[in-house]
Amino acid sequence: MGLGFYEADDSARGLIESLSTASGIDLKAICFGSDEHTLRQTENAQPALYSAGLLALQALRAVVKEFPSGVAGHSVGEYAALAAAGAMTADDGARLVAARGRLMAEAGRSRPGTMAAVIGADDALVETVCSEASKPGAEVVVANYNSPGQVVISGDAAGVDEAARLLSEKGVKRVIRLNVSGAFHSPLMADSARRLAESLREVQFSQPEIPIWSNVTGQFEPDPLSWPGLLERQLASAVRWSQSVKSMVESGIELFIECGPGEVLCGLIRRIAPEVKAVPLREPSDLEAVVEAVG
Repeated sequence: MGLGFYEADDSARGLIESLSTASGIDLKAICFGSDEHTLRQTENAQPALYSAGLLALQALRAVVKEFPSGVAGHSVGEYAALAAAGAMTADDGARLVAARGRLMAEAGRSRPGTMAAVIGADDALVETVCSEASKPGAEVVVANYNSPGQVVISGDAAGVDEAARLLSEKGVKRVIRLNVSGAFHSPLMADSARRLAESLREVQFSQPEIPIWSNVTGQFEPDPLSWPGLLERQLASAVRWSQSVKSMVESGIELFIECGPGEVLCGLIRRIAPEVKAVPLREPSDLEAVVEAVG
């Protein structure tokens, strides 16, 4: 994750060293030297994703001098987006992401839960089914509005199972359990969200240099004073990615560049807004296509 950028540029090596010091995590070992089991652990995956996103962004800024028109990030990616927008420092983001990963991992162990992707169902139907399926000790909610026809539900295993059963009864053919260590973006994360707020209060948020869209609201959020509360809420509430992308397109954004190790968000963006272009920046070899897309 990010190894190509790290090997290609001295400044990338300096960035990883700085983020490692700030987070207290050996990010070089986690990103470049860990096996899949280790990397999938949320306390490792989140700092790795954050770091890989910033490595790609740094490489992008070296070749594309125009500042982006706006930024957004999906779940932990929102922290990299905040750093990209200048709303907080990269080191503060690393500290927050490390704390977030630890808290979410602890929540997954203390109150185990699960998540499932629902394919081919209307958002309103999934919301209704989750409401019908939920009961004390078996909660389930919509966790991610990823794209039209793809949402993720999250909660206690019993609640997710009941929602899957009801969705099947209503003709939904694909409900896919996800390989996760907890019920992220659900009420099962409420205690972790409150504890994360303590770390958020220690960070100085600044006025964003460019617009940044929030997972919680799906809208442009310019007030730096709002971000500690938004990030606290984000941990236990839905990621409104579809709504964010639609709002960005309505603001005039026509090209999306995904900075990070994959291209999942590019696929989601193409389904949300087929009229725009989305290109991934996963490694240095992608830079040529990105520059061509920017024009």
